[in-house]
Amino acid sequence: MSAPFDVTIESGLFFDGMGSPPAPRHLGVRGGRVVAISEAPLPRGPGTRVLDAAGCWVTPGFIDLHTHYDAEVELAPSLSESLRHGVTTVVFGSCSLSLAIGAPEDLADQFCRVEAIPYDVVRRMLEQRKTWSTVTEYFEHLDTLPLGPNVSSFLGHSALRAHVMGIERSLDRAARPTEGELARMEGILREALDAGYLGMSVMTLKWDKIGGSRPIRSRPLPSTYARWSEVHRLCGLLRERGRVFQGVPDAATKVNIVRFLLESAGLVRAPLKTTIISLIDLRADRLVYRLVGLAARLANTWLGADFRLQALPEVFDLWADGIDLVVFEEFGAGAAALHLDDPAARARLLRDPAYRARFRAEWRSRLLPKLFHRDFNQSEILRCPDERLVGKSFARVAEEEGRDVVDVFLDLVAQHGPALRWYTVMGNDRPGPLEEIVRHPDALIGFSDAGAHLRQMAHYNFPLRMLRMVKDAAREGRAIMPVERAIQRLTAEIGDWLGIDAGRLEVGGRADVVVLDPEGIDGEVDRVAEAPVEGFDGVVRLVRRNDRAVRAVLVNGRLAVQDGQVLPEVGTRRGHGQLLRARA
Repeated sequence: MSAPFDVTIESGLFFDGMGSPPAPRHLGVRGGRVVAISEAPLPRGPGTRVLDAAGCWVTPGFIDLHTHYDAEVELAPSLSESLRHGVTTVVFGSCSLSLAIGAPEDLADQFCRVEAIPYDVVRRMLEQRKTWSTVTEYFEHLDTLPLGPNVSSFLGHSALRAHVMGIERSLDRAARPTEGELARMEGILREALDAGYLGMSVMTLKWDKIGGSRPIRSRPLPSTYARWSEVHRLCGLLRERGRVFQGVPDAATKVNIVRFLLESAGLVRAPLKTTIISLIDLRADRLVYRLVGLAARLANTWLGADFRLQALPEVFDLWADGIDLVVFEEFGAGAAALHLDDPAARARLLRDPAYRARFRAEWRSRLLPKLFHRDFNQSEILRCPDERLVGKSFARVAEEEGRDVVDVFLDLVAQHGPALRWYTVMGNDRPGPLEEIVRHPDALIGFSDAGAHLRQMAHYNFPLRMLRMVKDAAREGRAIMPVERAIQRLTAEIGDWLGIDAGRLEVGGRADVVVLDPEGIDGEVDRVAEAPVEGFDGVVRLVRRNDRAVRAVLVNGRLAVQDGQVLPEVGTRRGHGQLLRARA
C-alpha cells in the first residue's frame, strides 16, 4: 500500500453511503481522493494529518439538493452555515430563480422578496460583481470562487424567460413568447446543459412575488406566466439529456401536480427526472402528504416515471418579524400588506377598517385554498416591546382583551412592525407521519432553502436531525431504518439521482468526508440561535449549532471543519469546494 497519505482517518465506524453495513475501517486520502480503505492501520508519513475517529461515524459528505445560496456564494463562498453540519455539496438555481443570466435589477427583483434576502445587499453585489453575461460564463465564474462546499446548479426558468422576453413582457399574462424567443430559450438551455447544469427549475405557485420598486412589483414570478406548452418544449431537452426537471407545483390548488407527474412519465419515451416540493404533513391539510405520496408511487410504478418528492426530516417551523412571512403571500390581503415597503404606509393599511374586513374574511375563508393553517392559536410571541405579551399566543391575547384575534394581530403589527417577533409550526409536527415521509421510497431528503428566509427558517443541519430521529427511534425500539440507510438517503441516493460526483466513499472517489460523534447527535440539534450572516451588512439569521456532533469535515481531501468550527482559510483560499457539473 503506497504512502504517505495527505490525511488518514483512523479507527472510525465506516459508512460508504451506498447502504452497506458499517464496519471499523481506516481511510487514507491523497490528492483529494480516497486512496485506501483498510481494516489494518495505515502507514503515516511526516506530512500526514491524522484524524482519530475512534467512537465516531465516518460518512460521505451530505448533499443539500435545494438551496438558494445563489447570492451568498458571491459574498461569503465558505457557505459555512451548511459546511459546519457536514454538508459538502449544495445545489442552487432552485424554484425558477437563478443569477446565471439577466440584468442585475431584474435578478434582484426576482430573487430577494421571494427568498426574504436583503434587497439592497444583493442588488449592490450584482451591480458591482456581475462579470458574466452567459450561462457558460456564470459557471466559469463559480469555478474561480474559493468555495467551502462543492456547488452545482439548475438554470432558473424565471431568469431565462425574463432575459429572453424582457422582464415586463415575461410578466404580462397576455404576452406569449414568439417562436424566435422560444428557440432562443432552447438555445440557452442547451448551452447550460452542455456546460454541466443539472437541469432547469420552474415555478407555478403564484405566492412568490417580484420585489423592487418598479411597477412590476408584486406580480408573480415570470415562470408562473408560462403556458405548459412552453415548459413542455424545454423539458424535451432535459429528457433528451437525462437531466433534472425541478418544479414548484401550484400547491394552493394542487391540481397541476398531475402535469408534473405526466411530464415525468416514460411509458413510450424515456422518463424525465422530475422533483417537486414538497412531501410534508401540513397542519392545514393532514391528508395531502398521503395523496401526493400515493400519486408519486403510482406514477413511478405504473407510468414509468422518474418522479421524486423533496422532504425535510424535521418539524417545519417558521419565525416572523411582524407580517413579513412568505405564507401571507398566499391570500390577497396578506399580499397587499407585503406589497408596501414603507412601514408607515403599511401600518395605515393594517389599521384601515375595510382592509381589516377583507383580511378577516380571507383568513377565515373555508373556500380559499391554503397551505398555511391560519390559526392564531398556533402561535407564540417571542419578542415584543410590550413585554407582557411575550410567551403568549395571539389567540390568548385576544381572549384576555376580549377582542377579535385578527384585530389584535393587525394592531400589534401596525404598532410594532418587525419588532414583533413570533413563531409557528407549518407541519411535520407529528412523529408518526414524519417517519412515514422519511421512509417514502419516492422521497429525496432535503429541502432546506439554505441561504434564504434568513430570519424565518433554520434547516441547515437537516442531515443531523435526520440521524438524530433514526438514532432515537432505534433506542426506543422503533426502527425507522438502519443508520446506514439514513446516511445513504442523505448522500449517494441524492448524488446518483442528480448525476453528480458526490455522496460515496470508495477507493478512487472524491474525498468529501464527515466524522460524526454519535453522542453529540442529541437534542442540541434542535436548539435555535441567531448569528450574523457573513457579508450581509449586519443581517442576523436563525441557525442551529451543534458543534459536538461534527468532529471533522473534509472537502476534496482538505480539512474544512474541526470540532464544529469552520477553519479560517475556508472561503478565502481555493482548494476546498469545486463546481460539480452534471455527468454527460
